Amino acid sequence: MPGWHLGKGIPMTDRATRPLVIFAAFAGSLAIGLLVVLWLAGGFGGVAKPAPIGGAFQLTDQSGQTVTEKSLQGRPTIIFFGYTHCPDVCPTSLFEMSEVLRAMGKDADRVNAYFISVDPERDTTAVMKDYLGSFDPHLKGLTGNPAMISKVLSEFRVYAKKVPAKDGDDYTMDHTALIYLMDKKGNFVAPFNLKQTPEAAAADLKRYL
Repeated sequence: MPGWHLGKGIPMTDRATRPLVIFAAFAGSLAIGLLVVLWLAGGFGGVAKPAPIGGAFQLTDQSGQTVTEKSLQGRPTIIFFGYTHCPDVCPTSLFEMSEVLRAMGKDADRVNAYFISVDPERDTTAVMKDYLGSFDPHLKGLTGNPAMISKVLSEFRVYAKKVPAKDGDDYTMDHTALIYLMDKKGNFVAPFNLKQTPEAAAADLKRYL
Protein backbone atom coordinates (compact mmCIF):
# COMPACT_ATOMS: atom_id res chain seq x y z
CA MET A 1 0.00 0.00 0.00
CA PRO A 2 1.41 3.44 -0.90
CA GLY A 3 2.97 5.21 2.03
CA TRP A 4 4.17 2.10 3.85
CA HIS A 5 7.20 -0.07 3.32
CA LEU A 6 8.89 -2.72 5.38
CA GLY A 7 12.35 -1.16 5.59
CA LYS A 8 15.77 -2.80 5.87
CA GLY A 9 15.61 -3.77 2.20
CA ILE A 10 12.67 -6.13 2.77
CA PRO A 11 10.03 -5.87 0.01
CA MET A 12 6.43 -5.35 1.09
CA THR A 13 4.76 -8.75 1.46
CA ASP A 14 1.79 -9.28 -0.81
CA ARG A 15 -1.40 -9.51 1.27
CA ALA A 16 -2.35 -12.78 -0.46
CA THR A 17 0.88 -14.52 0.60
CA ARG A 18 1.26 -12.93 4.02
CA PRO A 19 -0.50 -15.77 5.94
CA LEU A 20 1.95 -18.29 4.51
CA VAL A 21 4.93 -16.20 5.62
CA ILE A 22 3.55 -15.81 9.12
CA PHE A 23 2.78 -19.52 9.41
CA ALA A 24 6.32 -20.48 8.42
CA ALA A 25 7.97 -18.05 10.84
CA PHE A 26 5.66 -19.02 13.66
CA ALA A 27 6.41 -22.76 13.47
CA GLY A 28 9.09 -22.68 16.16
CA SER A 29 6.73 -21.17 18.75
CA LEU A 30 3.54 -22.88 17.60
CA ALA A 31 3.19 -25.01 20.72
CA ILE A 32 3.11 -22.01 23.05
CA GLY A 33 0.66 -20.19 20.81
CA LEU A 34 -1.64 -23.19 20.78
CA LEU A 35 -1.52 -23.45 24.56
CA VAL A 36 -2.58 -19.82 24.90
CA VAL A 37 -5.42 -20.21 22.40
CA LEU A 38 -6.64 -23.45 24.00
CA TRP A 39 -6.62 -21.81 27.40
CA LEU A 40 -8.64 -18.87 26.11
CA ALA A 41 -11.12 -21.24 24.48
CA GLY A 42 -11.49 -23.31 27.64
CA GLY A 43 -9.93 -26.27 25.90
CA PHE A 44 -8.21 -27.58 29.02
CA GLY A 45 -11.42 -28.80 30.62
CA GLY A 46 -11.04 -28.97 34.38
CA VAL A 47 -7.42 -27.82 34.38
CA ALA A 48 -7.00 -24.54 36.27
CA LYS A 49 -6.14 -21.47 34.24
CA PRO A 50 -2.51 -20.35 34.49
CA ALA A 51 -1.42 -17.13 36.15
CA PRO A 52 -2.51 -13.93 34.36
CA ILE A 53 -0.45 -12.76 31.40
CA GLY A 54 1.41 -9.52 32.06
CA GLY A 55 3.01 -7.95 35.10
CA ALA A 56 5.59 -5.45 36.29
CA PHE A 57 8.29 -4.39 33.83
CA GLN A 58 10.45 -1.39 32.99
CA LEU A 59 11.78 -0.77 29.48
CA THR A 60 12.86 2.16 27.31
CA ASP A 61 11.25 3.26 24.05
CA GLN A 62 13.07 4.47 20.94
CA SER A 63 12.96 8.06 22.19
CA GLY A 64 14.59 7.21 25.52
CA GLN A 65 11.35 7.40 27.52
CA THR A 66 10.69 4.87 30.29
CA VAL A 67 7.71 2.58 29.78
CA THR A 68 6.32 0.40 32.58
CA GLU A 69 3.24 -1.71 33.18
CA LYS A 70 1.55 1.48 34.43
CA SER A 71 1.87 2.91 30.91
CA LEU A 72 -0.70 0.32 29.78
CA GLN A 73 -3.40 1.72 32.06
CA GLY A 74 -5.99 4.06 30.61
CA ARG A 75 -5.72 2.83 27.03
CA PRO A 76 -6.14 -0.48 25.23
CA THR A 77 -2.76 -1.87 24.18
CA ILE A 78 -1.52 -4.13 21.43
CA ILE A 79 1.92 -5.69 21.88
CA PHE A 80 4.13 -7.67 19.54
CA PHE A 81 7.36 -9.33 20.66
CA GLY A 82 10.05 -9.65 18.01
CA TYR A 83 13.42 -8.28 16.87
CA THR A 84 14.75 -5.93 14.22
CA HIS A 85 16.84 -8.56 12.40
CA CYS A 86 13.76 -10.75 11.88
CA PRO A 87 13.46 -11.58 8.17
CA ASP A 88 9.72 -12.10 7.80
CA VAL A 89 7.09 -12.37 10.53
CA CYS A 90 8.20 -9.27 12.48
CA PRO A 91 8.12 -6.71 9.64
CA THR A 92 4.93 -8.31 8.33
CA SER A 93 3.20 -8.09 11.72
CA LEU A 94 4.39 -4.53 12.30
CA PHE A 95 3.15 -3.54 8.86
CA GLU A 96 -0.26 -5.05 9.65
CA MET A 97 -0.34 -3.26 13.02
CA SER A 98 0.50 -0.03 11.17
CA GLU A 99 -2.40 -0.59 8.80
CA VAL A 100 -4.78 -1.07 11.72
CA LEU A 101 -3.54 2.12 13.38
CA ARG A 102 -3.96 4.00 10.10
CA ALA A 103 -7.51 2.68 9.78
CA MET A 104 -8.30 3.95 13.28
CA GLY A 105 -7.75 7.54 12.24
CA LYS A 106 -7.59 9.97 15.18
CA ASP A 107 -8.54 7.16 17.57
CA ALA A 108 -5.04 5.75 17.11
CA ASP A 109 -3.93 8.46 19.57
CA ARG A 110 -5.99 6.65 22.24
CA VAL A 111 -4.19 3.30 21.84
CA ASN A 112 -0.82 1.96 22.96
CA ALA A 113 1.05 -0.03 20.31
CA TYR A 114 4.33 -1.63 21.40
CA PHE A 115 7.02 -3.64 19.67
CA ILE A 116 9.06 -5.28 22.44
CA SER A 117 12.47 -6.68 21.51
CA VAL A 118 13.45 -10.25 22.33
CA ASP A 119 17.01 -9.49 21.18
CA PRO A 120 18.55 -6.96 23.60
CA GLU A 121 22.08 -7.66 22.33
CA ARG A 122 21.38 -5.96 19.02
CA ASP A 123 18.21 -3.94 19.55
CA THR A 124 19.42 -0.73 21.18
CA THR A 125 17.16 2.32 21.37
CA ALA A 126 18.97 3.79 18.36
CA VAL A 127 18.45 0.61 16.33
CA MET A 128 14.77 0.49 17.31
CA LYS A 129 14.28 4.14 16.34
CA ASP A 130 15.83 3.61 12.92
CA TYR A 131 13.87 0.40 12.31
CA LEU A 132 10.48 1.80 13.31
CA GLY A 133 10.89 4.74 10.97
CA SER A 134 9.36 2.46 8.33
CA PHE A 135 6.10 2.00 10.24
CA ASP A 136 3.25 3.95 11.78
CA PRO A 137 4.55 6.65 14.16
CA HIS A 138 2.21 5.43 16.92
CA LEU A 139 4.31 2.27 17.25
CA LYS A 140 6.81 2.40 20.11
CA GLY A 141 9.79 0.05 20.21
CA LEU A 142 10.73 -1.09 23.70
CA THR A 143 14.07 -2.53 24.74
CA GLY A 144 16.35 -2.84 27.75
CA ASN A 145 19.22 -4.84 29.15
CA PRO A 146 19.04 -8.67 29.10
CA ALA A 147 17.67 -8.84 32.66
CA MET A 148 14.88 -6.38 31.84
CA ILE A 149 13.96 -8.25 28.67
CA SER A 150 14.05 -11.59 30.47
CA LYS A 151 11.62 -10.24 33.06
CA VAL A 152 9.06 -8.93 30.57
CA LEU A 153 9.25 -12.17 28.57
CA SER A 154 8.56 -14.10 31.74
CA GLU A 155 5.67 -11.83 32.76
CA PHE A 156 3.99 -12.22 29.37
CA ARG A 157 4.99 -15.89 29.05
CA VAL A 158 6.76 -15.26 25.76
CA TYR A 159 8.99 -17.96 24.29
CA ALA A 160 12.27 -16.63 22.86
CA LYS A 161 15.43 -18.56 22.05
CA LYS A 162 18.62 -17.66 20.21
CA VAL A 163 19.30 -19.90 17.21
CA PRO A 164 22.95 -19.73 16.00
CA ALA A 165 23.52 -19.58 12.26
CA LYS A 166 25.22 -22.53 10.62
CA ASP A 167 27.99 -20.29 9.34
CA GLY A 168 29.54 -17.26 11.01
CA ASP A 169 28.66 -15.56 14.27
CA ASP A 170 25.17 -14.42 13.24
CA TYR A 171 21.98 -15.75 14.80
CA THR A 172 18.20 -15.57 14.60
CA MET A 173 15.59 -15.60 17.35
CA ASP A 174 12.86 -18.19 17.58
CA HIS A 175 9.97 -16.49 19.37
CA THR A 176 6.25 -16.34 20.08
CA ALA A 177 4.52 -14.42 17.31
CA LEU A 178 1.19 -13.47 18.88
CA ILE A 179 -0.25 -9.96 19.06
CA TYR A 180 -1.23 -9.41 22.70
CA LEU A 181 -4.39 -7.37 23.33
CA MET A 182 -4.57 -5.72 26.76
CA ASP A 183 -7.58 -3.76 28.05
CA LYS A 184 -7.56 -0.27 29.58
CA LYS A 185 -6.69 -1.73 32.98
CA GLY A 186 -3.61 -3.45 31.57
CA ASN A 187 -5.18 -6.91 31.72
CA PHE A 188 -4.65 -9.47 28.97
CA VAL A 189 -7.78 -9.99 26.85
CA ALA A 190 -6.82 -12.32 23.99
CA PRO A 191 -4.51 -12.66 21.00
CA PHE A 192 -5.48 -9.82 18.66
CA ASN A 193 -6.79 -10.98 15.30
CA LEU A 194 -4.96 -9.42 12.35
CA LYS A 195 -6.30 -11.97 9.88
CA GLN A 196 -9.02 -9.58 8.75
CA THR A 197 -9.14 -6.26 6.96
CA PRO A 198 -7.46 -3.33 8.71
CA GLU A 199 -10.85 -1.66 8.98
CA ALA A 200 -12.41 -4.67 10.71
CA ALA A 201 -9.43 -5.01 13.07
CA ALA A 202 -9.62 -1.29 13.85
CA ALA A 203 -13.33 -1.64 14.68
CA ASP A 204 -12.48 -4.53 17.05
CA LEU A 205 -9.82 -2.46 18.80
CA LYS A 206 -12.12 0.56 19.15
CA ARG A 207 -14.48 -1.55 21.26
CA TYR A 208 -11.89 -1.37 24.06
CA LEU A 209 -11.49 2.43 24.04
